[in-house]
Amino acid sequence: MDIYIYSDESGVFDAYHNKFFIFAGTVFLSKKDKDIWQRKYLHNERNIRNSESLMLGDEVKGTTISNKSKAKLYRSLNNVEKFGIVISEERVLNNIFESKKSKQRYLDYAYKIGVKRKLQDLINLGKIDPQEVEQIHFFVDEHSTATNGRYELRENLEQEFKLGTYNFDYSIFFPPIFPKLVSLDLQFCDSKKQTLVRTADIIANRLYYCMNKGLVSSMQRPNMQHPNLHITYLP
Repeated sequence: MDIYIYSDESGVFDAYHNKFFIFAGTVFLSKKDKDIWQRKYLHNERNIRNSESLMLGDEVKGTTISNKSKAKLYRSLNNVEKFGIVISEERVLNNIFESKKSKQRYLDYAYKIGVKRKLQDLINLGKIDPQEVEQIHFFVDEHSTATNGRYELRENLEQEFKLGTYNFDYSIFFPPIFPKLVSLDLQFCDSKKQTLVRTADIIANRLYYCMNKGLVSSMQRPNMQHPNLHITYLP
């Protein structure tokens, strides 16, 4: 089995000016499934492009279309496996914001944990047999992460899903959830060229809106109980 994961983010990781930082994405459990949904989503985007009278080169994203159109695209993903990661920035330790490197390490940790919890949920539901997973493909919307930061994220994901992790404080080894994983690859993509990354954009935009609507506190949970969506709240 091959797993394909597409993700994007919403918000700015800056506790002085922002309440929440969001990761979100979609998960496909085969190449066939991925290809089918890519065709469906392109069709849905064409309908939105026509209804919004967008130019041919305009990207159909949460920042370029109306709330009505965003809601349509979000509902079109009801049968797709989805995940969200909500970071309540006011609860993150202050020293994490002191340097770019510590901020990136925390974001990498949050992303890794959120994806892991989604995949564990799929295992518990019987949708994934962990013994059959051989490859995981990550497609992440490109952003300002430095080249070495991208390399570190790939290493963290590989450690979590392929090699296993070790807690030195308690001398405990946590085996990988996919013991027969052969390879894990990570690509940073231009969403204009990668259709399914745009599905992640719509989910991230929706979750960010729900968390900020009415200035809800970080302890409240938004009304996002839609099919196949697993949300991880941190810290």
